[in-house]
Amino acid sequence: MTDITVRDDVADLARSVAGPVWLPGEDGYAAETATWNLSEAQRPAVVVGATSAGDVRAAVRFAAGHGRPVAVVATGHGAVIDSDGAVMVNVRRMNGITVDTGARAATVGAGVEARNLVEATAEAGLAPLAGSSPNVGVVGYTLGGGLSPTLGRTYGYSADHVRSFEIVTADGELRRVDADHEPDLFWAVRGGKGNFGVVTSLTVDLVPITRLYGGGMYFAAEHAEKAVDAFRRLTAAAPDALSTSLAFLRLPPVDFVPEPLRGRFTVHVRLAYLGSAADGERLVADLRASAPRLVDTVAEMPFTGIDAIHADPVDPLPGYEATTLLRDFPAEAADALLATAGPAVDTQVQVIEVRQLGGALARSPRVANAVGHRDAGYQVQASAVGEPGAVETFRQPLTSVVDAMEPWTTGSAMANFMAVYDMRPDGARRGYEPDAYARLARIKSVYDPANLFRVNLNIPPAG
Repeated sequence: MTDITVRDDVADLARSVAGPVWLPGEDGYAAETATWNLSEAQRPAVVVGATSAGDVRAAVRFAAGHGRPVAVVATGHGAVIDSDGAVMVNVRRMNGITVDTGARAATVGAGVEARNLVEATAEAGLAPLAGSSPNVGVVGYTLGGGLSPTLGRTYGYSADHVRSFEIVTADGELRRVDADHEPDLFWAVRGGKGNFGVVTSLTVDLVPITRLYGGGMYFAAEHAEKAVDAFRRLTAAAPDALSTSLAFLRLPPVDFVPEPLRGRFTVHVRLAYLGSAADGERLVADLRASAPRLVDTVAEMPFTGIDAIHADPVDPLPGYEATTLLRDFPAEAADALLATAGPAVDTQVQVIEVRQLGGALARSPRVANAVGHRDAGYQVQASAVGEPGAVETFRQPLTSVVDAMEPWTTGSAMANFMAVYDMRPDGARRGYEPDAYARLARIKSVYDPANLFRVNLNIPPAG
């Protein structure tokens, strides 16, 4: 029987799992298929609310037996393509956290969100290499590399610090994988995103960090050029302990936006320094003196307060993004960015971020993985918020930002930041170095020859 909408089949599946199983039109279906990114409606043929690795195995075997792809959702930040006709596995209930203080490691379930891990590890005086968003999923973030805007330049990518994981592969088997057990799969999953199965748990290093000197400085539109120049000077001499980015913001005139930033163009420089507050003050003195600030929150803070540095939105929204990596960010590139999306330009792009890379991000990890493009100096990311299904509305304004950076681009991107405009056949190639992509495709042909896991930034199996 191949039609999984036949209720007898789904009833058998429901009896084999502990979590709920829903079909379109049933009362729990909408909530179970909801994603944080609302740009694409999700309409899987059936959704399983997994509570354990056993539930995941049952769902994967069900999908394989009916010739359907598997879509995986934890928070749904990366849900930029539809899951029509797929078997969706919702792993949000798999949210256990175990902290091993002596080993400086944490084991997290597939549905754990960043803020929960930050809070759990802080009690032990430790921290994960968390991203900017407090409610992004730890596992998905790490599988795509995991670029921390607070710890990355000091410690590298989150994927560099994975010790082991458990994964359900396309054959429905649960595998325990580390550097010594199935090393090819260990290499591929750390950077290859969800192409190789459903990671049900992950053990990752923690670092002994409890505080930092950080926050943000916001500059008005008339000081944009001065702020960008000061940012460039800061990054040119930045130590590895300093992570920083710059953003052009066009924030809406709504109540949740602070009044000085509401309904206007601002330049937001984000800072995170792991040294002393006194040294941090000296590092940012030139930036602080470059122009008057509308808001300045840079100060000593607990690591648990890092959400405020980028102030990423936490409520679901329809988001669209385009991205590229740069070799460098010289004055000419800054001028091109200001000319394309600065305060004098009328554009639908609400956020443009230039994030400095380098430092530990440029170094090879102790155990190799699929995360590449470590020679890039900066990343540019353009983002817009609109209505669901507005891909074509934002294509030109978003891609124009990337196109303006063409003289300085590497032509590549980081897998975690690639979005709807990269979701095309072979689009994933841009996220990997050529040899790494070929190896990923070969490993995919071993573990998922039918491309069951293709509702993602897909790497088809070789051959």
